[in-house]
Amino acid sequence: MGLFDRLRGADDPRVAFLGIDGVPFSLIEDNPDRFPNLTAMAETGSAGAIDSIVPPESSACWPALTTGVNPGETGVYGFQDRENGTYDTYVPMGGDVQATRIWDRVTDADRRATVMNVPVTFPPQRNVQRMVSGFLSPGVERAAYPDEFGDYLDSAGYRLDVNPKLGHAADRTDFVEDANETVDRRFEAFEHFVLEDDWDLFFGVFMTTDRVNHFLYRDYEHGERGGYQPTDEDGRPVEPPADFDGREAFLDFYERVDGHVGQIRDALADDVTLVVASDHGFTSLDYEVHLNEWLEREDWLSFETADHEDLSDIAADALAYSLIPGRFYLNLEGREPRGGVPEREYEARRDELQSMLESLEGPDGRPVADRVVGKESAYRGDHADIAPDLTVVPNEGFDLKAGFGGSDAVFDTGPRNGMHSFHDTTLVVDDPGVTMTDVDLLDIAPTILDLMDIDTPRTAFDGASLV
Repeated sequence: MGLFDRLRGADDPRVAFLGIDGVPFSLIEDNPDRFPNLTAMAETGSAGAIDSIVPPESSACWPALTTGVNPGETGVYGFQDRENGTYDTYVPMGGDVQATRIWDRVTDADRRATVMNVPVTFPPQRNVQRMVSGFLSPGVERAAYPDEFGDYLDSAGYRLDVNPKLGHAADRTDFVEDANETVDRRFEAFEHFVLEDDWDLFFGVFMTTDRVNHFLYRDYEHGERGGYQPTDEDGRPVEPPADFDGREAFLDFYERVDGHVGQIRDALADDVTLVVASDHGFTSLDYEVHLNEWLEREDWLSFETADHEDLSDIAADALAYSLIPGRFYLNLEGREPRGGVPEREYEARRDELQSMLESLEGPDGRPVADRVVGKESAYRGDHADIAPDLTVVPNEGFDLKAGFGGSDAVFDTGPRNGMHSFHDTTLVVDDPGVTMTDVDLLDIAPTILDLMDIDTPRTAFDGASLV
C-alpha cells in the first residue's frame, strides 16, 4: 500500500471514465471482432444503448453528462447560444456551465480528480488535481493546469484535436492518418496518468471518434466511399483515389481505439471501476437541411439588408429563426430586441411553426422531424428562460443546419457523411451490478458518484444512479 492509498483510505472505491464521443452502441455490438475489449467488458459487466439529450449536440451533451442535469440547469444548449434581450451569440465555454460538475463533487468530498480533454471545459479549473481542457481550447499551454502538467503534455506531443479540415479533401488518407496519430497521442497521455494511480476519479475523453464518424460513417454503413462525391471549387466532381477504402479505414481506426481502451483497462488497479460512454449516437447523413433558408422561403424569416451574415441582421418583421442543431426561437416582442411576434400571439405562432416542422419532408418524401419538442417538456431549471421555443429531433439522415448567410437550397450535401443521433448512445460499465433499463445520459454522473461511495442528494440530478 502506497502513501496515497493510506491518505485516501484503501476502502474508497475509484472510477476511471473514458469518453468515446459519438460512438453508437450498435457499432460495437455489430463488430465484436473489431471491438474485442469492449465486447468482453460488456459480456462480464453491464452494457447497452442509452438515450442522449435534446438536442444531441456535443456542446450541450458533455455539460449534461458531467453534471447529471438537463440544459435548463447547465445553461448550455448547443455550439452557439444567445441570451434574452440580444441578437448577439456566443460559443459556450467551461465558465458558461452553470451546474456542478462531477469532478467538483469529487473534490468537495476530499478526493482527487484528473480531467483530460472533456469538451466545454476551457479555461481549465484550478480546484482539481489536474485538468487539460478539450474541444475549442486554443492550445495545450493555456488549456492545462497545473503548469507542470501542461509541460509534460507538450513534451509528449499531446494533441487537443484532429484537423477536421483534412476530412474535406477528396483524398481522406491524410485525415485518417491524422486521426490515428491524434488518438494515439491521447492514449499515451491517458495511460501515463492512469499509471500514476494518484487519483480517485480519472475522466478522459477521446473526441477523435466523433470526427472520424462525421467524415466516414456513411462509408462504414454503405460501402467503400459511402456515396460521397467531392467537388472542386467550381463544383465539378473530383474522384477520390481508387485505393482508399473508407469502410476499412473506419473499422481499422476503431480497432485501434478498442485496443487503447483494453490497455487502459488492464492498467487499472483492482479498486477502480471502468466506465466507457459516448455523449450521443451516430448515423449516416443523407441531407443537410438549411433551416433558416427554409424559414426565409416560408416568409417566416427576413433580414434588414441583402448582405446578411449573422443573427444580428434579423429584421423586425421576422417571425422566427433557428440555431444549430434544430433549435427554433420565435422573434418574440419583449424578449428579442426587434421582436415581430406579439406576446399574445406566442402560443398560436409556436403551434403553427411546430405544425410546419412536423410536415416538412425531404427530397425523398421522408419527414425531416422525428419529433418537435416544446421547451416546457425538454428543459427545466434556473436557465430554462433562454431555452429554444421548439427543438427538432431529426429522423436519421437529416442533419440540421442554421447559417444566416443564405443557402442555394434547403436540402443539399457536403463533405460530412455522418451525423449525430439521439438514440444508440453507448454505455459500458465494468460492473455486472449496474441496471441498463430506461437509461439516458443524465444517469451517468450519479452512477459514477455512487460507484465511488460519494453521497449526493437525489435532488441534485435529473438522472438517477444505475447501481
